[in-house]
Amino acid sequence: MLPAPREGGFRMEGYWVWCGSVIRGEDERYHMFASRWPKSLPMHPGWLVASEIVRAVSDTPEGPYTFQEVVLPARGAQYWDGRSTHNPHITKFGDKYLLYYMGSTHPLPDVVAGDGFGLEDPRCIVARSNKRVGLAMANSVFGPWERSESPILPVRPNRFDSYLTSNPAPCLQEDGSVLLVYKARQYEGNLHGKMTIGAAAADSYQGPYRVLTEEPIFPPDQFHIEDPFIWKTAKGYELLAKDMEGTLCGERHGGIHAVSQDGLKWQLSETPKAYSRTVLWDDGTEQTMGNLERPFLLFHDGKPTHLFAAVADGSGGFRNAENTWNMVIPLKP
Repeated sequence: MLPAPREGGFRMEGYWVWCGSVIRGEDERYHMFASRWPKSLPMHPGWLVASEIVRAVSDTPEGPYTFQEVVLPARGAQYWDGRSTHNPHITKFGDKYLLYYMGSTHPLPDVVAGDGFGLEDPRCIVARSNKRVGLAMANSVFGPWERSESPILPVRPNRFDSYLTSNPAPCLQEDGSVLLVYKARQYEGNLHGKMTIGAAAADSYQGPYRVLTEEPIFPPDQFHIEDPFIWKTAKGYELLAKDMEGTLCGERHGGIHAVSQDGLKWQLSETPKAYSRTVLWDDGTEQTMGNLERPFLLFHDGKPTHLFAAVADGSGGFRNAENTWNMVIPLKP
C-alpha cells in the first residue's frame, strides 16, 4: 500500500460517515456511495435507526469527495428499509448500476437527540433484528433509484441466518449472474449469536437469490469475521474481511485475505494479513486508527488500484471515536 492522502476520502461536518463504495460514473468522475447519520446520535448504534445512503463525487479516486445527494433516504416504518439504509456496495452490469445495501425498520417512535437511545433501547433491538439485504437499480449513477420492495435475502428460520442478513458483498459474472457473500446471525433463544458469513447466488442480478449452503462458508468456531469484500480472479475468488479477534491475521480488527476456487470453500492465503489499522500518511507520519474496516477495492482494467475503508479516530472502538470518515489508500501497481 502507498501512503494515504490526508486530505483524501470523504467526511461530512456534523455526521458520522461510514461504508465507502466507489465507482466511475458515465461522467468519468468517481462516485462514492456512503452511509451517514447525524452526530446528535451515538455513533453506535445510531446507524441502526438513522443511517441513510448518500453519494459524493471526486475527479480522482483519492478525493476529497464532495457530498452531492441523499440516495436512499428514510421512507417510512411500513417499508422493510424504511428507517435505515446502510452498508452500500455499488457495482455495475452493462449500463445498469446496482446498489446493494442493508435496510431496516421498526414501528416505534423516531429517535431524537438526548432521549437516551442505546443498545438496550427497544428501537435498537427491533431494528437490529430487522436488518435485511436489498438492491436498488438505476440507469445512471445520478439515479433515479428503484428499490426492491422486499429484501433479496430474507432470514430463514432455524438456519444460520435466522436473525438477520447484512453486509452484502456481490461479485457479478460476465453473464449477469451473481455470487453474493453476506453477514448473518442466527437466533440463540431470544438473542442473536455471533457473526457468520454465508453465500447466495442468482442467475441474474434481478434475482431471485438463493442461499447456497446450509452452514456458514467459514466455520464459526475458527473464523470470527465480518465486512467481506470479494472479487473474481483467474484462479477463483479472493476475499478481504475484518478479523474480529485478531486470531487469523495477528491484529485485532486487522484485515484478512482468503482465497477460494468456487466461492464456497475458503482458506486463508499464504500471507493472511491484508492490511493493518496502522496507516502511513502522505506527510510521512503513521497513525493507528481506532477503527479501520468495511474494505472496498476499486479496480481499473482488472487490477485493484485503491483500497477504501471506514475509519474512526480515538483509542479504539465505536464509543471512543470523535470523528469517522471514509479514507482511501492507493495501491502499488
